[in-house]
Amino acid sequence: MTDAPYISPLDQARILSEALPHMQEYDEETIVIKYGGHAMGAEDTAKAFARDIVLLEQTAINPVVVHGGGPQIATMLKRLGIESEFAAGLRITDAATIEIVEMVLAGSINKQLVGYINEAGGKAVGLCGKDGNMVTASKATRTMVDPGSNIEKVVDLGFVGEPEKVDLTLLNQLIGYELIPVLAPLATSKTGQTFNVNADTFAGAVAGALKAKRLLLLTDVPGVLDKSKKLIPDLSVKEARELIADGTISAGMIPKVETCIYALEQGVQGVVIIDGKTQHAVLLELFTNQGTGTLIHK
Repeated sequence: MTDAPYISPLDQARILSEALPHMQEYDEETIVIKYGGHAMGAEDTAKAFARDIVLLEQTAINPVVVHGGGPQIATMLKRLGIESEFAAGLRITDAATIEIVEMVLAGSINKQLVGYINEAGGKAVGLCGKDGNMVTASKATRTMVDPGSNIEKVVDLGFVGEPEKVDLTLLNQLIGYELIPVLAPLATSKTGQTFNVNADTFAGAVAGALKAKRLLLLTDVPGVLDKSKKLIPDLSVKEARELIADGTISAGMIPKVETCIYALEQGVQGVVIIDGKTQHAVLLELFTNQGTGTLIHK
């Protein structure tokens, strides 16, 4: 890494002073942050993210982190010689794959992120949706149009789940007590079956249940883009639905925006889609007037 630019003590004090109104706005509020994509792969980026999360907790904000792990899962499956298949943007998760997904998400990735936060001076607790029956899920179903026959058919995604219920009993024992929950997006069915849940969807369900002040989705793109590929800084739910209908929001951005709308309908005050590769993206969004991504609101 290159050395950080010099900032005079006076400028440092001014920056802190300008952040005060934003800190007051989020005082004692819960912020759910979904951390995923390829930004998770670089150690220095992950450690910088961990420091920012600890800073939030030190300023009397209650951060809850939900992480993904798609690239890391793909690497492990390849190492073990297990082929990955995708349908409707989701990984088809068979019995062999769900074991690896659980090992990577609830094991190596979760504990690595917990370690980085604790190293930065925080007190992180690594969990997944199975702990305390936090997230109960049902089998996800998707339909696709067969290119040969042009007939719509149901796709069996295997052990992929959709959140059905969020039980806050366990999270309420942690939030507000200087502990930082770090959640892997795994859930259990009513019969005890493990399900792999899309991390955005999982974060939206948790944020909705918590009635969070903000849900931040850290992704690989700057936010929602218009047809000329310029960032749209602010969208209402109505405008977001119109952009989906006219094709401006397409492909993988559609489920992200639908997660944002769902979270807002459940009581989250605002959802922001941000580029997770931007340095200090979380702090820029919460503690400055500029923001860095697309805010979607009611």
